[in-house]
Amino acid sequence: MRALVHHSFGDPAEVLAVEEVDTPEPGPGQVRVRTLLSPIHNHDLWTVRGTYGYKPELPARAGTEAVGVVDALGEGVENLTVGQRVATGGTFGVWAEYFVANAAALIPVTDDVDDETASQLVSMPFSAITLLEFLELEPGAWIVQNAANGAVGRLVAQLAAARGIHVLGLVRRAAGVDELAALGIGDVVATDADDWRERVAAITGGAPIVAGVDSVGGAASGEVLSLLAENGTLVVFGAMASPVMEISSGDVIFRQLTVKGFWGSKVSSAMEPARRGALLGELVTRIREGVLTLPVSSVHSFDDIAAAARENFEPGRVGKVLLRP
Repeated sequence: MRALVHHSFGDPAEVLAVEEVDTPEPGPGQVRVRTLLSPIHNHDLWTVRGTYGYKPELPARAGTEAVGVVDALGEGVENLTVGQRVATGGTFGVWAEYFVANAAALIPVTDDVDDETASQLVSMPFSAITLLEFLELEPGAWIVQNAANGAVGRLVAQLAAARGIHVLGLVRRAAGVDELAALGIGDVVATDADDWRERVAAITGGAPIVAGVDSVGGAASGEVLSLLAENGTLVVFGAMASPVMEISSGDVIFRQLTVKGFWGSKVSSAMEPARRGALLGELVTRIREGVLTLPVSSVHSFDDIAAAARENFEPGRVGKVLLRP
């Protein structure tokens, strides 16, 4: 079968290439899935670069989320059938024509969810809803997040609104405000405006902002932290611009702020299965209601991985870049 493989860590556009590899066979409790579509996530490309929390042995495959069709069942698998459409958000190596996954890690996809939506149903939406759970917010509370026009930022805003939580979004340029407005997401401020802090105050009406989410790093971390109320919490979700956070010690000390990290896979693995299932059910419900949208920027073949990887980091992109075998 064909699969994307890299023999060294580095720029995904340069090190990833299609190779012929053996088609895997499912073991006990496993399922072989024929890949239909797979989204590119930042963490997928950071893994290829060798800069993520998980570093695979080389040569390595890539990709972690996909929708596909069950192709073969391993011994003891009874809850799935050949030909059934399934999704996974935590199976490494899905950028291949076929992949093997634990049957328990696969989510059956109903007929009313299309392939493009199903392919990105688990990872980013589940991270967003798990992040809201992690913050333990009450309806009516205000939070602030940067990278508001990123995939997770957009999902957090949509899911939070459905829960009665107010989200103040920060973007780096004015065009980002318009992009989000076109998706029905408001309360967004561009930090390139001189009066952006005044705009924040006008939007919140002076209400306390109890939590912040930083996905950027650098000076942007300090911008989010500076808006938090006393005893507020800054959650570090990512570091798109810089691995170093520039925050004011005075803000932390005198307002008794808390700074902590969030890694979705760790939080999810510690979650009770019943709660995990309930959150996935909430995601599907929000998609059916039209509250949660999962737009697609483009679809590329595996052979076009270099262009797809470059497009993933283009400013202003709306929607996920997807791969197909």
